[in-house]
This record gives sequence, C-alpha cells and structure tokens, in this order.
Amino acid sequence: MAIVLAVVFPAVIGVVATAQTPGADSERPRRSGLSWMNIRDSSGVPLSDYRFVTGEVGLHRPGSSFWTILLTVEFAGYLLLAMTAIWLIGYVLSFAWLDPFARALTGVADAVTAQVSMPLLVVTAATIGAFIAGWFVVRGWPARAAAQTAAMLLVAVAGPIFLAGPLAAILAPDGVVAQGRDVGLTVAAGLNGDSNPQPSRLVAAVQAELADNFVRKPLQVWNFGHVLDDRDACRAAWSSGIGAPEPTGMLEDIRDCGDTAAYHAVTTIGAGQVGIGLTLLSFCVVLLGFSMYLAIRIIGAALDAVYHGFMGIFGFVAGGFIYGPTQTYLIRNLVDIGMAAARVLVFTTYLGVYVLFLGNLFRQAGGQVMAVLAIASVVQLVAIWQVRALRRGLDRGTYWIANRIALTAQGGSSSGGGSTALGMGTAGAANALPSGFGLLAGLAAVTTISSSPATAWLAGRVMNPLAPRSIARQHAELTAMESAPLTLQRMQWLQANRDTWERAARWRAAQAGGVDTPMSVGHVMDILIDSGVPKRELNGALTAVGAHPVDMLHADRAMAVQDTTMSQSPYRTTRQQQALAAWESVLNHPLGPERELREHLAFAARAHIAAHKLARDMPSPKGANWLGNSMVDHDFVHDIRQNWDSSDALRAAVGPDRWRAANSETRLRLGAELAADLRAATERYYQQPNTGNLALADRTARRIARLASASPEGAAGLWER
Repeated sequence: MAIVLAVVFPAVIGVVATAQTPGADSERPRRSGLSWMNIRDSSGVPLSDYRFVTGEVGLHRPGSSFWTILLTVEFAGYLLLAMTAIWLIGYVLSFAWLDPFARALTGVADAVTAQVSMPLLVVTAATIGAFIAGWFVVRGWPARAAAQTAAMLLVAVAGPIFLAGPLAAILAPDGVVAQGRDVGLTVAAGLNGDSNPQPSRLVAAVQAELADNFVRKPLQVWNFGHVLDDRDACRAAWSSGIGAPEPTGMLEDIRDCGDTAAYHAVTTIGAGQVGIGLTLLSFCVVLLGFSMYLAIRIIGAALDAVYHGFMGIFGFVAGGFIYGPTQTYLIRNLVDIGMAAARVLVFTTYLGVYVLFLGNLFRQAGGQVMAVLAIASVVQLVAIWQVRALRRGLDRGTYWIANRIALTAQGGSSSGGGSTALGMGTAGAANALPSGFGLLAGLAAVTTISSSPATAWLAGRVMNPLAPRSIARQHAELTAMESAPLTLQRMQWLQANRDTWERAARWRAAQAGGVDTPMSVGHVMDILIDSGVPKRELNGALTAVGAHPVDMLHADRAMAVQDTTMSQSPYRTTRQQQALAAWESVLNHPLGPERELREHLAFAARAHIAAHKLARDMPSPKGANWLGNSMVDHDFVHDIRQNWDSSDALRAAVGPDRWRAANSETRLRLGAELAADLRAATERYYQQPNTGNLALADRTARRIARLASASPEGAAGLWER
C-alpha cells in the first residue's frame, strides 16, 4: 500500500497542479466535455469553462494538494449535475425535442389516415348513425335525434379538415402544444414584470438566470467566500479570467479590484470548502430531480396530445358518426388534445414563474446565496408535490369536460353532476376520485394480481406470493396434503371405533331394559369400560343411546370414587378391591337432605355391579353343591362360618396351618358362596334401600374383607386356586 501511494499520489498532485495553478501548459483546451450543452450565464461566459481555482499545489505542499483533489472531484460532480438540470429545463422549454417526433409521426399519421379513411367505411358508419337518429324519432325522443343529427354534421364537416393533417395542429411550430408553451412563458414573464415578453428569447433568459443563481454565484461563494459580482470590476475580472488557461491573471485582477479576502480564500483552502461543496451537491440533486419531474410532465402532456390525435383519426373516419361509446371516445380524444395543450401551458407557466421568482429572490437576498439555495431546495420539493396535485386536478377537469360534452351530444342533460355519458364508464373515475380512493384501487389491483392463478404459476406455484410468509404457508399446505390420507384413515378408524362402542352400548342397554335407571346406566358404562372405550368417549356413547345427563353424572362420580378408594393390599384381588371400595362408597354417600335418592342409587348400582363381577370372574368350583362334593373340608367350612363375623375369633379358630392345608375346592366353594351373598345383598338393597338391607349387605362385605385379610402369608385366598 505504501508503494502504491508513493507512486500514485505524486502523479495526481502533478495533474492537479498542471490543471489549476499558474505555470501550467498554456495550450490546455478551454472547453470541457459539457460544452455541447451551450449554457451561458448572464455575462456570456459558458458554464463549461467554469473551474475551481486554487493556489499553488505540488509535492512540496501535500496538504493543499489533498484538499485540491477533493474539491476538484466535488466541483466536477457539481458542475455536471447543475448543467444537466439547467440544460434539461431549457431543452424542454425550447421544444427542440418535438421536431424529431413531428417528422416521424406526421408521416405515420398520414399513412394511417390513408389506410382507414375508405369511403365504404365512412358511408357505413354514417348509415348506422342515421338509422340511430331515425330510431330516436320513432321512439319519440326528438331531442336525442336532433343531438345525434347535429353531432353527425359536425363530424362530417370537421372530419376532412382534421384528416387532411391529423397531427399538424398538434406538432407544428405554431400548433396547440407549442402555443401552450409560448403562452405559458409569456404569462410567466409578464408576472415577473416583463411588459414585452418574447417566448423565443425567454428560454435563453431562463437558462442564464438559472446559471447565475445555481452555478455562478454559488461557485464564487464556494471558491472565494462571497459573491464577486457585487463589484463591477471584480465581476469583469472573474468573467474574463475564469475561462483562461492560466488563472494567474484573474487572481491578480481580483486582488487589484480591491477584494483581498477573495484572494486569500483561494490560497488557503481547507475542509470548510469541502463541506460547502457537499452542500451544493445536495442542492443540485434536488434541482435535477425538480427539472426532470417537470420535463417528464411537459413531454408527457405533448405525447398525450399525439396519442389522442392518432385516436381521433379513427373517430372522425367512423366512430364519431355512431351514437354512444364510439362517439364519446372521439369527444374524449378531442378534449384530451386541448387539455394536453392546457397542461403544457400550466406546467410551463409554473416552471417559468418558479425560475423567475428564484431570480428575483437571489437579487433581493444579495450575497446570501447559501440561504437562498436551501430555501429553494425546500420550495422545489414542495413544488413537486404541488404539481402532482395540479395534475390530478387537470385530469378530473378533463374527465368532467368530456362527460358534459358527450352528454350534450347524446341529447341528455349536462346539468346533473352525477350523470355519466354513454362510453365514459369508469375510465376517468379514478382521476375524479380523491387520492385515497386511488390508493385503495391500487391496493385492490395488487391483491387481485397476487391472488391470480397465473401469478401463482409464474411464482413457482406459490399461491398469493405477495402475501407475507406465503412460501412457509405453501410448505405447510403441501405437508398437510401429504399427511391428509393418513389423517383421513385415522378419522375413519376413530369413526369405526365409535360405531363399535355405540353398538356395545345399545346391546348392553337392551339387556338392561333401557337406560332410564341408575342401574342400567351403570351396566352400560361398565360394558363400555370393559370394551376399552376411553374415558373421554363414555358420555358420548351414553348420550347416543339416550342416557339421562344426571344419571351419567352420578355414574361418573360413583366410578371415580370406587377407583380412588380401592385398597392396594396384595392379599386381595382386583375384583375384591373393586367390590369392597364400591360398597364403602355407598356407606360414605348415604341418603339425606343433601343427597337425593337417584344419586344414592347410582352408588348402590355401582356396588352391585362390582359384586356381580366378583362372583362372575372368580374361579369356578368343580362340584355342584357342598354335600355332594367329597373334596370339600366340611370342618374347615364349619369353623369359618362360625367365626367369620369376628377377626379375633377367626384367627383363633383357624390358624395358619389350617389355611395352608385347605384345598382349593374348599376355598373356592366358600368364596363363591360369599360372592353370591354379596351380589344378592347389594341387589336387594338397590331394589329396597332400607336399614335392614343395608345392614345385611354391609355384614356380607365385612365377612369378605375379614376372610381376605385372614389368609396368612404364603397361603392362597378364598378366590384363588
């Protein structure tokens, strides 16, 4: 890097010193590559000869050389932007750009006219128009018939005149567009105090005014610290010396005119002048944007007139004779041609008034160039917004005028503000609406485009691609599509399960005689649980078979109490634990003021169902009765029966050895008897919930609990083989 700087920096310094300082080659060309724009200030000095003058630079003054390089680059950009903006304004106002269009389009328009203006087409269109007028007379609409006849006569008279030179009245040097430009410049000059304005000279005056205000005076402030033109001698010295290949004489003349401060500013450049250059560059960017915007508007208005002139050819050949939309279209084209000239007039007047106003503002401000440039930049930004509003107003006026004329031509009333002529449609409605409605219409158009299938194909099959997270949503939808068959199959399986559960519920309800009692609801719930129905599906299946919601609630509670209060003793089987827990829940939920009979019966039904399952699922003994089974130990059975109401007496009468010695047939016979007794006692209590039946069922349950606990460790219980 150090080697590069050592080689490049001296070379650059040498170039700058040769271009800007005394002692350089006197044969250097005086004009830059921007001379083709031919822009001069009010003193006749070409802007392409302008330069930023500095003091002596070289390898022996590296500081000044560095600032000179920066200032030279800034000045090149500043001069390019300023001259481009000034040239663009002058070029547009001179309408020199219209000549190539005129030469090319006039011949095209004449050829189109020769092709379409066939006598047969004209006669056919006129016949259709006459038939429509006659039809209006037959229908009793004389006003419409008269308006249609008058419109046809006007088209027949004006058509040959227009078709003789379709674009001559538009593109000629004295055509409507050029006349609009001339009137605009004349009005602008008159508003600024020129009593005898001449449009041909006003363009050069506008460019000179802009050159003085945006280049000459700002450059003098930038280069010398203030405006030199305030002194006539210094003004002449700068004008004569700025284009010379050697600035030494100009610097000496400026010092001789008495402006020593300017001479000192040239020889002591620094960072302050670099900052001023950046500020001027920003001002020139705004000026260029303003000039480009107005140039587009003026050129666009002229080209709109050309377009509508072409469309007018077809209107005068055929469309103007036919009542309705085609006639209205001719009227709209003619109105648009006139309004295009009006737009040129308005925009030109606006630009001329603005430029001449700035000239007066600079003259009034004196040496306050930077302050005026700042104000001018703000005004230019505001002017762009104002021109947009002005354009929308002209568009609404164009639509209104065309609609009124079309209504008159169609025999309708043109006084009603809400009336719309045939063929006007909604073409101008967007221009007639406030800007907010136009924004809504634009958003609606964007939404329509985004949701179009064609847009989805162009965007790689992504639906609504302009919406946020559209690609992520597309992936999610594709994933859902891939898993849809599995989801459908799972839903079908679930539906099959639900059908099976419902069939099981109906079968058990039929066996229980319906589902209108707590006992029947408990039986149906029991068969559903045994069938593997999930808890969350129980109420759905019960509802499907017609169970009452209150009975379902009580049955749920009884089942929950049984499951949560079951003993976890290893000496009791699951059926024993369920039967004992269910009966305990009956005792813990007695009848009383706080509990109705139907709720209590739900717990009693649960106890009976658990006792039934205990008797049903225990191992079956072999013999049919006690006496006929020789394998039964009758002494053991007798001792058990005599002492099964007391735990202490039972342990004393039947010790561990006798328990172990008892055979399975003896134990199973005894267990079967107790299970059958509990089933009968709980059913009797459910049917008649009185104190006696409660005591009987409770005594049986206590016997089962004692015998289950009395079996010693290592011995089989009454319900085990």
